[in-house]
Amino acid sequence: MAIQDIYPTALRLLGRPVLVVGGGPVAERRAKGLLDAGAKVTVVAPIATETLQGFDASGLLSWEAREYRTSDLDGVWFVQTATGTSAVDTQVAADAEAQRIWCVNASDHEASAAWTPAVAVVDDVKIAINAGGDPRRAMALRNAVATALETGDLPLRRHRKPGAGGSVALVGGGPGDSGLITVRGRRLLGQADVVVADRLGPRELLKELAPDVRVIEVGKTPGHHPVPQLEINRILVDEALKGNRVVRLKGGDPYVLGRGGEEAEFCRQNGVEVEVVSGVTSAISVPAAAGIPVTHRGLAKGFSVVTGHEELSEVPARPDHTVVLLMGVAQLRDSAAALAGSGLPLDTPVGIVENGYLPDQRVTIGTLGSIADQAEAVGVANPAVIVIGDVVRVSPFAPQHFKTADYSTITPNRPRVRSN
Repeated sequence: MAIQDIYPTALRLLGRPVLVVGGGPVAERRAKGLLDAGAKVTVVAPIATETLQGFDASGLLSWEAREYRTSDLDGVWFVQTATGTSAVDTQVAADAEAQRIWCVNASDHEASAAWTPAVAVVDDVKIAINAGGDPRRAMALRNAVATALETGDLPLRRHRKPGAGGSVALVGGGPGDSGLITVRGRRLLGQADVVVADRLGPRELLKELAPDVRVIEVGKTPGHHPVPQLEINRILVDEALKGNRVVRLKGGDPYVLGRGGEEAEFCRQNGVEVEVVSGVTSAISVPAAAGIPVTHRGLAKGFSVVTGHEELSEVPARPDHTVVLLMGVAQLRDSAAALAGSGLPLDTPVGIVENGYLPDQRVTIGTLGSIADQAEAVGVANPAVIVIGDVVRVSPFAPQHFKTADYSTITPNRPRVRSN
C-alpha cells in the first residue's frame, strides 16, 4: 500500500497573522477562506481583484500593492502563494521553509509543504478532502459527501447533546414511498434522537435509524386512536425538554389534515423550538400515481380536499371541479349520495387509489353512481384517496369509453358535449 506523507489536521487561525502572496482569483478564494477562519490576512500583490480591493477598503484585510519581500514573512503563522508565477511562488515557499512556516504553494503541489483541502460545511460539521493533489477530484468527492450529509444518507446526528434544550421538527414524509420525503426531512430524521411516528408515511426509513434512536408509535386508524392527540402533544414537548432532537414523522404534509398546526402551537406554548417541514401531500400525489391530475386544462381549474360527506354540501357539484376525499372509504356511499343530491351527474368519473406509490398500489375507476358497489365488491380499504371529477378521464387506468369522442387533451378547449 502506498504511503502518502500527509498528516490531516485543522488549523485554528483566529486572530493569527497570515500572508497571501498574489492578487488573482485563486488568491481571492484563499483569502476568503482565511477570513472565514478569523485570521488577520495580509495580501501582497502589485495588482488585486476588485473583491480583494473591496476587502482592503472595508478593513477586512490589508493589501500591499507591491512585489513580495522576504520580510513579509516576519511574524506570520501561515502562507498561501497564488501569484501564477512559478518562480515567485517557489521563492516564497523556500523562504517559508527556512523560517519553519507552513506554506501552500499553488504552483507546485508536490513541492508544497501543505495542501489546501476542498471544504464544505453542513450544519456545524466541516468536511475537508485531499485527493492526492488533484483539486477537481477533491471537489467532486467533497460535493458527494456534502450531498450525502444533506440528504441524510450519512449520519449527521449528534452523540454529545448540546447544553441547550431540544427541538421538535414536524416532518411531512409524503404518501409512503421513502423516496418522496424532502431532502430537509430526510436530513432531520437522520439527526433525530426520538422519532414520534404515524402509521402512514415512509416507514422503511425507520429501519435505517441508529439502534439507540427511540421510535414512539402513535399511529391512528379510522375510528381507532390508541394515543390521543393531547398525549402526542405532551410526548413531543416532554422529549424536547429532555434535550432531545424530536422528529414527528407524519404521512403526507403535516399541515394538510394532519393536525400539525395543533402540535406546533402546543410546542410554542411550552417554550419548545419547532420547525415545520412540508411534505408531498397525498391529496395531490396519490392521484398523480394513478395518472390523475387534480386540475387539467379544459377539464378542471380547481379542486377541493375534504375528509367526510358532511362538508360536501359546500363543494361545487360540477364535474369540472375536482373533489378529493381523504379517509373517505367508510363513508363512500354516503359521500356519493350527498354529491348526487347536490346535482353532480351520476356518470361523473370517480377514481380510488389505494396504497399510492407502494408495490401493492391498486386503482379502481367507476362513476359516481357505481363506485360504492365497485369498492365493496373488490374490498377497497384505507389508506386510499378518492378523486371525483372529469380529471379521472385522463388516467391511463380509465376504461376506454371514458375517453369520449369530444374529449381531448391535445385540444382541450374544444367544447365538450354531455349527455343528459
